Amino acid sequence: MPNIRVLRDMKARKGVFDNEITRRAYLYVSRNQALPPQVRHQAQLQLNTFGRYTRPTTVKNRCHESGRGRGIISEFALCRHQFRLKALAGELNGVRKASW
Repeated sequence: MPNIRVLRDMKARKGVFDNEITRRAYLYVSRNQALPPQVRHQAQLQLNTFGRYTRPTTVKNRCHESGRGRGIISEFALCRHQFRLKALAGELNGVRKASW
């Protein structure tokens, strides 16, 4: 059962994915110096109407097991503690404890 932080991050990722193209279009228009100021202002107003979870900055890498936001190994989407537990249990393919 994922905790609320993981669910919130999943919601943010879905919102960013669904609105990415339109947001980028409005951003391009609002920052284009060659366009008239009135058009740029309208594009900026449209950008402001988007919801909170449509901004890419709201997405944060979190551990899919515990919801921890720090020490994430992005290739596995796990925090270092969960990564270690799963690696020692042999649940991660191609990962084993080093010995030399």
